[in-house]
Amino acid sequence: MKFQSYSYRFAEQLLNSKLILKHEIEDTIRKIEISKELSRPKLNQIIEEEFVKLNWMRQPPVFSSGEDAYAKMDFLKERIGIEVEFGHSSFIGIDLLKFQVSSYSALDKIDLGVYITTTREFQNHMKNNFHQNWEGSLTFEKVIKYLPRFKSAIQVPVYVIGLEA
Repeated sequence: MKFQSYSYRFAEQLLNSKLILKHEIEDTIRKIEISKELSRPKLNQIIEEEFVKLNWMRQPPVFSSGEDAYAKMDFLKERIGIEVEFGHSSFIGIDLLKFQVSSYSALDKIDLGVYITTTREFQNHMKNNFHQNWEGSLTFEKVIKYLPRFKSAIQVPVYVIGLEA
């Protein structure tokens, strides 16, 4: 699968300092094949299986254990946190705050966040070619439009990836 990327607060430069991990993330995305079976849950499952194979920690807690088990990132490895979001666009704030909280204060768990979502073009392709409803889902375009507007609240570098058809 092809993808677009957007670097917020020099995230790509920071990610380039961990080039092996950058390649793991991008190679995982490139392996995905578009088909009529590629629903939102299926796409999440494929991504999860691939990152777990590469020894990314699955759903690490954002806060110290025991505090709030519901606040979790999707993946974590060597101070890189990943959130995968194919759900409603209203989740953008919650997802970005997970990165911010994990980066700052006493937690200091990540140096950057990687945010994976789909492009509008991908969603239209899935709808038009496979009759799958991606209506209301977050898009890459929306993330890159709103992320700079959160600059006073989100100070952690974020590398945004938009999956394309």
